[in-house]
Amino acid sequence: MPFAELAFPSPNFAAAPAHERLGVCFHHSVMDFKTTIAHMLLPESQVSYHVLIALDGTRATLVIDEHIAWHAGLSVFRERPRCNDFLLGVAFAGDTYAAPLTDEQIASALEWLAPRWQRHRWSSAVMTDHRQISPNRKDDLNPAEWQRLFSAITVRFRD
Repeated sequence: MPFAELAFPSPNFAAAPAHERLGVCFHHSVMDFKTTIAHMLLPESQVSYHVLIALDGTRATLVIDEHIAWHAGLSVFRERPRCNDFLLGVAFAGDTYAAPLTDEQIASALEWLAPRWQRHRWSSAVMTDHRQISPNRKDDLNPAEWQRLFSAITVRFRD
C-alpha cells in the first residue's frame, strides 16, 4: 500500500540553476512532523528539504525535485562542495539519536526512491547522510540508523 503524500510548498528554495539530482542526502529533523513543516514554511527559517517523512511513513513534499532545497549548508560530497545543488534532501521527522527510524519511515523512503532510482541511474554510492557531508558540523543521522537505512537501500536496489 502506498504511503500518503502531502504537499506543503516551502518558500525556501532556489529555482535556478536546475537541481542536478545526482543523489540523496538523508537527514533527521529533530522536531516532529507538523512542527518541522511549520518551520520549513517560514521564509525566515531559510531551510527546507525536498521531502519530510513522518513516523507513520506519510511524506510531505516541501520542495520539488527540480529546485534546490536548502538542507545541507556548508557541505562536501565526493570532493564537490555545495551539496544542495546536486543532492536531494530527504528528512525523517524526529531525532534518530532519541528513537530509531520506524519501519514505516524506511519503507516510505524506499518507495520515494524507487521511481527516481532508475530515472537518474543512481547507485548506493550516491546515497549519504548529513553527518558524512558536513563532518564536525552536523551529526544526523545516528550512525546505527544510517547503517539500517543504507542496508535497506542496498537490499532493495541492488546496484
